[in-house]
Amino acid sequence: MKFTQLGRTGVKVSRLVLGTMNFGSEASEADSHRMMDAALDAGINFFDTADIYGVDEDKGLTEKVIGSWLAQGGGRRDKIVLATKGYGNMTNDGTPWHQQSWPNHDHLSALNIRRAVDASLKRLGTDHIDLYQFHHVDRATPFEEIWQAVDVLIRQGKILYAGSSNFAGFHIARANEIAARIGRVGLVSEQCLYNLAERRAEMDVLPAAEEYGLGVVPWSPLHQGLLGGALRKERENSGSRTKTGRSAAGLADPAVRARVQAYEDLLEKHGLEPGEVALAWLLTRPGVTGPIVGPRTGEQLESALRAVELELSAELLASLDEIFPGPGPAPEAFAW
Repeated sequence: MKFTQLGRTGVKVSRLVLGTMNFGSEASEADSHRMMDAALDAGINFFDTADIYGVDEDKGLTEKVIGSWLAQGGGRRDKIVLATKGYGNMTNDGTPWHQQSWPNHDHLSALNIRRAVDASLKRLGTDHIDLYQFHHVDRATPFEEIWQAVDVLIRQGKILYAGSSNFAGFHIARANEIAARIGRVGLVSEQCLYNLAERRAEMDVLPAAEEYGLGVVPWSPLHQGLLGGALRKERENSGSRTKTGRSAAGLADPAVRARVQAYEDLLEKHGLEPGEVALAWLLTRPGVTGPIVGPRTGEQLESALRAVELELSAELLASLDEIFPGPGPAPEAFAW
């Protein structure tokens, strides 16, 4: 496994991030434990989760599964950089997480940040979270209040660093400018939607992250399966992602379908696997710490691990840019 610094921090993390959203829901607890063991054995030390992961009647299930894995000991907790997120409503009455049930049980008020961190620590069975991420922007809470809450939690030893997820470049800048003004560390990472087929982050999120020293952690690196051999799986009638979600919606668009076909044809010519190339491409992008891989099976994890060692030629990278052109750098992407 290869390692890099997490943004401007002194923490070293693996170039692949183990995403756990499927643990406890799509993958059983036993299978989830096996995948975490396999990831750790392969050198992956960056584990990412969120308090809302699980099922509607048991939000937090994924954190509990990770907690039961950590409880097995063997130095597991000391070997990993553990990241989780807070923002969504955690009322466990079967209500979808985004449908508010009670005021002050979601978003980023100091009250809810404290409540959410304490609840995550209990589910995870640990005394601290290495990277606590804001799962979404809270437009109603001033960053001064957010940083005051984070500062208290850092002083209490409950969290070490703060990161963001799904922030625009403007939000990253505002959050860190306010943090600097009041003497706080600010954000050290941004978790955003970024992949070959979805490159809008290059216009403002990535430049802002670079300017403020944030590590970029892309989620959905395969664009919900669209970049993972979707057309081949469609022909073989395999892969649930080709039938539902972003992959199915994309393939219904003739222009998207044509690009995916060109992508798969190009990689077939080079004898390469689409999913592995999509991950390897992200590892070539400036500022990217590591993409989040969310395996449901051990085979998917093994495929992701191969991507770390995959070297993409300049010729292949140029061909990928032709199929999936980026928006170009700012401000030229917006004007001239």
